[in-house]
Amino acid sequence: MEKSIESIWKEGFIENNALVAPKLNDLYNQKSIDIVDKFRRMYKTNIIAIVLFAVILLPVATFVKIPYMGISFFFLFSVLVFFAIKFKKKLDAINKNTNSYQYLKTFENWTKEMTDFNTKLSRYLYPYVFLSMVAGFWFGSLGGDVPGENMVNLLQSKYPDMLVFFGVPLLGIIAAIIIIGLLAYFGGRIGEWDLKIGYGRILKRLDTLLADMEELRRNN
Repeated sequence: MEKSIESIWKEGFIENNALVAPKLNDLYNQKSIDIVDKFRRMYKTNIIAIVLFAVILLPVATFVKIPYMGISFFFLFSVLVFFAIKFKKKLDAINKNTNSYQYLKTFENWTKEMTDFNTKLSRYLYPYVFLSMVAGFWFGSLGGDVPGENMVNLLQSKYPDMLVFFGVPLLGIIAAIIIIGLLAYFGGRIGEWDLKIGYGRILKRLDTLLADMEELRRNN
């Protein structure tokens, strides 16, 4: 009969012949269970929140006459949910038939893989968000006047010598390129900062617990 994770963790995270007080061993086992369970709940909650936000944003964006931004954001959140579910399946597939130390090391590797992926994705995500916002305010509502064109016409009436390419002021194009470049360059750091806000505290607890367990293993 397959062992449950609780029964395996009760066997300890170090060798059976190690001289470690059972109460101390149980304490680390319980901490391991708490960290993994809490992270699972947080990750699941975040996925649900993204789904709800995507579903709510689309009609709201249409109502306030920025449907193009709503559509592009809906697509973005759909992609994020797709990858989040893939990572959740990997998390659920982690082998529980190991002791608590081995299980936490596997979980740590999963968190690093997830963090690296999100960091790389963020280099494209934030420029996409910027372009979506610009498109939303530029094109306005479906089938109506185009606010961006109206703004350019107003500027041209005041500044007739203003350079325009494909209906967009040259200075606006230059500014957009600079912003996109900065977002792409700093996107990874922004993504790391975003993850730290959501999961930083629990990941710090994971690092501390693993360090304590490794120190205990070396001394026995």
